Amino acid sequence: MDFVPDIVPIKKRRYEEIPIEKVKVINSRNRDDEQFDMNVESIDQVGLLKPIRVNDRFLEKSGMYELICGEGRLLAHRRLGREVVKAEVINCTRKEAYLQSLIENIARTKPDSMDFARELKRLHDEGWDCKRIGRITLKSEQYIREYIRLVEQGEERLIQGVEQGVFPIKFATQVASSDDGKLQNILMDAFDEGLVTSTSFAQARQLLAARARSTRSKVLPDQYSVSQLRKDIVDATKTKASYVREAKTKENRFMTLFNGLNELWHDESLRKLLDEEKLPPRPTLKGDFHYETP
Repeated sequence: MDFVPDIVPIKKRRYEEIPIEKVKVINSRNRDDEQFDMNVESIDQVGLLKPIRVNDRFLEKSGMYELICGEGRLLAHRRLGREVVKAEVINCTRKEAYLQSLIENIARTKPDSMDFARELKRLHDEGWDCKRIGRITLKSEQYIREYIRLVEQGEERLIQGVEQGVFPIKFATQVASSDDGKLQNILMDAFDEGLVTSTSFAQARQLLAARARSTRSKVLPDQYSVSQLRKDIVDATKTKASYVREAKTKENRFMTLFNGLNELWHDESLRKLLDEEKLPPRPTLKGDFHYETP
């Protein structure tokens, strides 16, 4: 059965001051040093606003509380030389504790970040499907699937680019959807040069796919570069502009002919002649075009 944490009223929760040395971290995670320093300063000056959460299910056997949430707050107390920390104490299985920890991390991790994507992946590895994770994070199932794919398939450069702010994670998930390493590198280089964005990604990928299909091996040539992609984009833009001009010219010709036919149908002598010769009535036009009533 899937684990769903119960919502416990505040008055029924158990809080204790517990020795820091008796808290064991079982699910450690990386943290931002600058943010951690700010947290230490806040706890030193203001105090602990939110207790950590620990599991005492195995306390009697191991002599240790197992940390569920609040590693940063625990480490801050250690740096400040504190001996005890206020904690919410619960009793649950290790799997329940681990899932609570993941959900807590997801709730306070900035969306559209690699940390957020990794937490989604960890929850998915625990057996949660994308739809269920989406309900917890208030994200669509497709969103969850793309972020998990980024962690699973994204090459190191792609992940580093997101973490360093080179390009947004939306663009990274788009690039990661391709298994072609050459194509990925071209798209990332193009983004660096401002040639491709998340919005124009689909068009750029179509051009690259067309270029690959034009070769015998059906893959991008090794010598293909961002410069060549830039030329392909220029050529495609010119072709599109030429097509638009041609379509506009044909539309103008059609409207000239159509207006001329309208004028003819207003000629009473012509209509009388057609009736006398028992010719078919004027055809019905499809679409939004209609003859004016004589």
